[in-house]
Amino acid sequence: MNSATATHVDPAVLPLASTNQEDLARISPEDLAELMSAFNETAVRLQETHAMLGAEVSRLQGELSETKGRLRRAQELAALGEMAAGIAHEIRNPLGSIKLYASMLVEDLADLPEEKSTATKIARAVDRLNAVVGDVLSFSREIRPRLADCSAHELFSEAAESCAPVARSMGITIDDAFFEDDDRVITADRSLFHQALVNIIRNAIEAAGESSGGGGVVRLSLVERHVLAEDARRQRMLAFRIADSGAGIAPEIRSRMFNPFFTTREAGTGLGLAIVHRILDAHSGRILIGEDNEETLAPHDRSLGGAVVDLLLPHTSETPGHSAPLIDGEVT
Repeated sequence: MNSATATHVDPAVLPLASTNQEDLARISPEDLAELMSAFNETAVRLQETHAMLGAEVSRLQGELSETKGRLRRAQELAALGEMAAGIAHEIRNPLGSIKLYASMLVEDLADLPEEKSTATKIARAVDRLNAVVGDVLSFSREIRPRLADCSAHELFSEAAESCAPVARSMGITIDDAFFEDDDRVITADRSLFHQALVNIIRNAIEAAGESSGGGGVVRLSLVERHVLAEDARRQRMLAFRIADSGAGIAPEIRSRMFNPFFTTREAGTGLGLAIVHRILDAHSGRILIGEDNEETLAPHDRSLGGAVVDLLLPHTSETPGHSAPLIDGEVT
């Protein structure tokens, strides 16, 4: 053999190699089968873990995309609000003059019933336009909540009580049994969040009434949820859930329902839900609708068959007591 190409073997390795070969020779078929079984189980577990991690990454990416979308929407609403405020102020001044002259005409035409009726209609039309301008200004104003610790049960109960006359007039039952003994606390502007709750509950009542013609149900409950915050961390939140027995929300409406001036009703400005959205944004909360709530729906929510809306606010674990200091707070 050519010494230049000969392979050098360290003598110290020979005993080790010999020992390993002897050990392998002593492994029985049963031991080898057990070893292969353990290897296969480990491979299966790794595959399952990989699949779980892939699903979790996909879910987190979806939630992150949703969070970015909410931020973008908030910026767009703020820009639209500034523009709407300028237009509303320009309209309100001439409306005031028209209202004044129409009122004067009503007085001057007291002896002419037909002409007086026409002037009265003008005055009423001005009032309706003025209400629209008021909604636009409410939407456009910066919302600075006056925060304090609030009982979630009390907030829900007060909102349900405010909507009770409308529900009774339409034959709708408000089922609040699912939060009667709840003592959880959230930090919120009591007045602003009351406005948001009332708006959503009234919409649910109207949806249940339109679908059933009377005898529908609106169910209120409190649900703890964990959602992805803007800093990509999981955040503990309390959902004020409003479920109804209406026809549900069509996908094409769901994608537009919080847009300013969008409405499916004959009356109204289409600003109610947009204002609710801004109130939740001001509280670092959010609104989830329909399929966004699918994973957390209880059987009693699904049984109604209509829309399910969650108004989420950051959860405070303390029990109700002294209010927190007020923080810079009113709608300006």
